[in-house]
Amino acid sequence: MEVKANEISSVIKKQIEKYAITTQFEENGEIIQVGDGIARVYGLENVMANELVEFPHGVFGMALNLEEDNVGCVLFGSERHLKEGDVVKRTGKVMSVPVGKELVGRVVNPLGQPLDGKGPIKTKDFLPLEKKAPGVVARQPVKEPLQTGLKAIDSMIPIGRGQRELIIGDRQIGKSTLAIDTILNQKGQDVYCIYVAIGQKGSTVSKVVQTLEAHGAMDYTTVVLSTANDPAPFSYIAPYSAAAMGEYFRDNGMHALVVYDDLSKHAWAYRQVSLLLRRPPGREAYPGDIFYLHSRLLERAAKLNDNLGGGSLTALPIVETQAGDFSAYIPTNVISITDGQIYLEPNLFYGGIRPAVNVGLSVSRVGGNAQIKAMKQVAGRLRLELAQYRELEGFAKFSSELDKTTQAQLTRGQRMVELLKQEQNQPLSVEKQIAIIFLGTQGFLDEIPLKEIGRLEQEFFQYMETKHANILKDIAAKKKLDEDLQAGLQGACEDFIAGFSS
Repeated sequence: MEVKANEISSVIKKQIEKYAITTQFEENGEIIQVGDGIARVYGLENVMANELVEFPHGVFGMALNLEEDNVGCVLFGSERHLKEGDVVKRTGKVMSVPVGKELVGRVVNPLGQPLDGKGPIKTKDFLPLEKKAPGVVARQPVKEPLQTGLKAIDSMIPIGRGQRELIIGDRQIGKSTLAIDTILNQKGQDVYCIYVAIGQKGSTVSKVVQTLEAHGAMDYTTVVLSTANDPAPFSYIAPYSAAAMGEYFRDNGMHALVVYDDLSKHAWAYRQVSLLLRRPPGREAYPGDIFYLHSRLLERAAKLNDNLGGGSLTALPIVETQAGDFSAYIPTNVISITDGQIYLEPNLFYGGIRPAVNVGLSVSRVGGNAQIKAMKQVAGRLRLELAQYRELEGFAKFSSELDKTTQAQLTRGQRMVELLKQEQNQPLSVEKQIAIIFLGTQGFLDEIPLKEIGRLEQEFFQYMETKHANILKDIAAKKKLDEDLQAGLQGACEDFIAGFSS
């Protein structure tokens, strides 16, 4: 076999032409201290704030403290197998979570990983955990109602799409129930819901998921879960993950509702992480930026202007008070950030008034802008009348000595309080709410015994659905009570009360 020199030289030339040197630089550091869910790392000089960093044994962390000689990282996993001297790698990515419609109907952890055993979640889109809130120019006023399905809320403390309404009260008096009822009422309203449980018991969240599934609400809901058993960093990032998931819908011209349950536990988790990172403590050992922690989260709720698609993100943060003290540090912080609060009072709850909304201390700073005109027409004076009733309530025991006007006010107030009671997980459509409130405010119930009001309400809804379904349809369609509709509703109420009394 003859070897030709020119053939060999041509092959070598081709290989030289294709030869390229590829160099890859990796910035690595090493652990100098680890424990309590925190790792201090030396050597990551160019690491970014909130950057995802990779530890050995598949553990990831987030760079939170960028100090002169080391980086303080929080760990999303067990530090059991990590030790001093282990190599830590930068990923070059700021902490992000998967977003999109693929997450709807799923239960995930704050990293977007599934917890429901329904297989992996394949998403194309990712959004950063922290994102700057839309500016004033990008927003428009809140004017579109977000119906909760609760008579006491929709009539007196209305919530609009893009609003931030705080739910505040002691433990075990119905805060989460109120938020869950609001999620149930979004069925068919084109609102995607995200329920984020921060530091909750797994069994409690399991019941919530069962309730949502039983009412068909998981078809439009994502549950983000950080259990009490998880490390504090999970509870710290959970609400930001949920906000990022909600922003996907907001920025694509859709509507989303996020329930943060609850921000008290979020503040506790952040305090724990901050103290372990040796950040200087302030009031009640919270770090100095505890206000900024919640303000940068809740400011992301907005109603975007029409040029940006007109999407909205509504926030319902929940804060737990101790013995009714809502002048404590975290409650006052969150009250000052939000557009109003719904205060649930223990005395009302234990007195059988549920939802236990204290009308005097609850407020919606958006007000009637977030109500349809028909609701304004029937419930305009309801809040004032209930506040007056609460003042007169103390005199009820001396009713024999009161003048007729005061007695009439007490009678009307008692019946309206009874009428605004509502069973758990039974939200009402807005047209039904308007019809029943009209029945109460027009004085039709003044002669009805208090114990009969609950039965009367059920029968009234059946009566309206069977005999006057057209009136309910007209209220839903027109969204206001014109003269004909008002006359029809008045006649329907008169006929019903005459039949019920007899």
